[in-house]
Amino acid sequence: MHNTSHEPARIGLAGFGNVGQYLARALDSGVLPHARLTAVTVRDLEKAARNAEALGSRPAIVPLDEICAHADIVVECATAGALPDIARAVLGQGRQLVLVSAGGMPAFPDMVDFAERHGGRIRIASGALPGLDSVRGAAEGTLRSVRLTSRIRPNSFIGEPYLEARGLDFSEPPQEAVQVFSGSARKAAEAFPRHFNVAIALSLAGLGLERTMVEIWADPGIPGAQHLVEVEAEEIVLTMRSQNFPSTTNPKTSRAVGPSILAALRSMTATLQVGS
Repeated sequence: MHNTSHEPARIGLAGFGNVGQYLARALDSGVLPHARLTAVTVRDLEKAARNAEALGSRPAIVPLDEICAHADIVVECATAGALPDIARAVLGQGRQLVLVSAGGMPAFPDMVDFAERHGGRIRIASGALPGLDSVRGAAEGTLRSVRLTSRIRPNSFIGEPYLEARGLDFSEPPQEAVQVFSGSARKAAEAFPRHFNVAIALSLAGLGLERTMVEIWADPGIPGAQHLVEVEAEEIVLTMRSQNFPSTTNPKTSRAVGPSILAALRSMTATLQVGS
């Protein structure tokens, strides 16, 4: 849904870490002519105020329960654990929510129904994953299977409870790729909520959480996360591969996250929208 008024859409950020500050600087520079940064919410408001001092837009630094008074669209750029509280606060006021931490959706299983009841809208930004428009198109036909194979650098898995419980320790990188998971997208998101926003996005675009199959490898031989999406339908067969690169400020975050959110905001506010 794009902005149809002459006034720029008011953008709020729920989270103000590396991704949030990247978005703040981009919006502050005027990169999106039909959007402006108006508010930021985080747990540590004083720290956020210090980090926002250089912004010419002077966004309001407010508690979560006040952000909807300042924003039409709120970007969640926090964590999967924080997502349910952010979603309730934003969608409960009938606002639009752009999700980064889609891996947190299983913790709020009735999120879509909640948004429907309150007039809110949800959009998932997932620039790390190729071909979601193509998958959505295939889902309108006869979609038979969707498989995601992800290869992640081992150091990204350090401290993951799911792996520690299985005796897998990547504090020292393995000599070759190690398979760490095989199963449904729902199970992948439960096991790795911080990593597998891509599994949730792919599932919602296609066959759902139970029928989307996921295979995950810890691979020391790659520069950043790789995702292979394989789709079979009566109308089309798709094989799509992406190579992501780690952020220079936070190696556990893909460099594509910030631009993918800007692209989502552009399509929500611009006169011309490319893609479905």
